[in-house]
Amino acid sequence: MNAEFKRLPPKLKVSLSNFRPQEIHTDQLIEHFNSLSALSFTAKKQQNCSMLPQGAESSPQDQSLMDIPQVITAIETGYRCLTGVTCLNETEIWMCGDDDMMKLFNIQGERVKSIQTNPEISPEDIAVTRSGDLIYADFIDRTVNIVKNTQIQTVIRLHGWEPRGVCSTSSGDLLVVMDSDDYKQAKVACYSGSTEKQSIQYDDKRQPLYSSGDYKYINENRNLDICVSGGDARAVVVVNQAGKFRFTYTGHPSTTKGDFLPHGITTDSQGRILTADHNNSCIHILDQDGQFLRYIDNCNIKRPWGLCVDTRDNLFVAEFTGKVKKIQYYV
Repeated sequence: MNAEFKRLPPKLKVSLSNFRPQEIHTDQLIEHFNSLSALSFTAKKQQNCSMLPQGAESSPQDQSLMDIPQVITAIETGYRCLTGVTCLNETEIWMCGDDDMMKLFNIQGERVKSIQTNPEISPEDIAVTRSGDLIYADFIDRTVNIVKNTQIQTVIRLHGWEPRGVCSTSSGDLLVVMDSDDYKQAKVACYSGSTEKQSIQYDDKRQPLYSSGDYKYINENRNLDICVSGGDARAVVVVNQAGKFRFTYTGHPSTTKGDFLPHGITTDSQGRILTADHNNSCIHILDQDGQFLRYIDNCNIKRPWGLCVDTRDNLFVAEFTGKVKKIQYYV
């Protein structure tokens, strides 16, 4: 027995470290947590910015709508009936009306250039491409045309359909809203050059999205929604980039104004949708989800028709009476 115990190893001596709690500095903890919070906030902010749709640039700051929009300047165009307006840049604006001349004016009201179109009828709608070329829809000839160095080139020739409104997208494509020759159908088509790449006509239940007849106008929003105004339904219809229905706006329900009659439509850098109410001589402003924000009805606007905004979100209103008004509606 003793021999077995002799073979056991000697006892191990383990020395334990003495733990002394350190003093906690609360001010240092607060400083560290604040740094983490700031880092987390920055990461979220950067993530949100990176998720903006392609072609939708973030604006430096949100703009608030003015309580009282104001007219900055007014331009006498010489048209008896003015229907279309589109900004070439911050100082020059293309216009069209009741004759076969499309006219470029500067902000001082001086005519810079004129382009003659089909002598049989005035252009149905005009727009400017990203490269600065003027495009217009010819209802009678069933064409969409581009002006390059004063030379007119046909880009799109329709068969069985008549172009109503046209706009250039952020990607450089063309959107055209059109009626069928028998005025029983309406649709939107997207073109890359002269090639149709998308057709939008029905919702998920195979119901028509757009109504035929009357004037129609089209614009692309900063979130790539496609916004169409007009038609016999007297509505603004918005679909997303894939052509899926988002909402319809038929006027503010609590208004004391008369029947809503939308004509020109435009969108600004904040994604707001502006449409001209020809019947009530005012502008309706919606957010990008179709919620009514306010009217512009204090600027002595008379029978507004065409609309556009420049790169600074100044609004240009083409009055049917022949005057263009530049209006500031944000702060």
